[in-house]
Amino acid sequence: AESAQNLGTGTYAVTVGAGGNGGTSNNHDSSNTAYNGADSVFAGSSTITSVGGGAGAGSIGNRGGVAGGSGGGAHAGGPAAGTANQGYAGGSYGGGYTCSGGGGGASAVGVDGNGNGGAGGNGVSTSISGSAVTWAGGGGGGCWTSGSAGSGGSGGGGTSAGAKSGAKGGAGTTNSGGGAGAGSHDNAPNNGGGNGGSGRVAVRYLT
Repeated sequence: AESAQNLGTGTYAVTVGAGGNGGTSNNHDSSNTAYNGADSVFAGSSTITSVGGGAGAGSIGNRGGVAGGSGGGAHAGGPAAGTANQGYAGGSYGGGYTCSGGGGGASAVGVDGNGNGGAGGNGVSTSISGSAVTWAGGGGGGCWTSGSAGSGGSGGGGTSAGAKSGAKGGAGTTNSGGGAGAGSHDNAPNNGGGNGGSGRVAVRYLT
């Protein structure tokens, strides 16, 4: 939660950031094809911007995750850092064309990918809406030839597809800011990473 602002009667613009699109199913593409989530913005007496989550790692080659509000997990390349005071870094790559680390969450780093896909970092719990809820969990890391799927972090993170399952990674939960899970390695037509969950803006008025 941000610090309280003094607001007069009027209209204030709110932008809810969209979740980033998952990478394609072409596992031999040398580029990182996932996309960062969009920023969420509250334009009050001073503008508050929550940076969108980082894109996940590719399934092959030197394709680590991309930095964002919370960082994407690593695959071969290093894990991406999260934005200061907003999120944590992704987990590290296990090496040997095995499993990628999980994406960072709002309250914890992603778990390293060692033999299995790393779990996404947990999100942060807040009671600003009246009851305790957890938002912005990291997506689970995927595996190349063997290994179990990485689970999503609490707070809407998507679970990855298992190695060679031919399945698409689980999407982040809508309006949670949760990261998406990684796709499988097989060249199936629908095995890319899931899409990130759209963001959430909660404003509490104190009178």
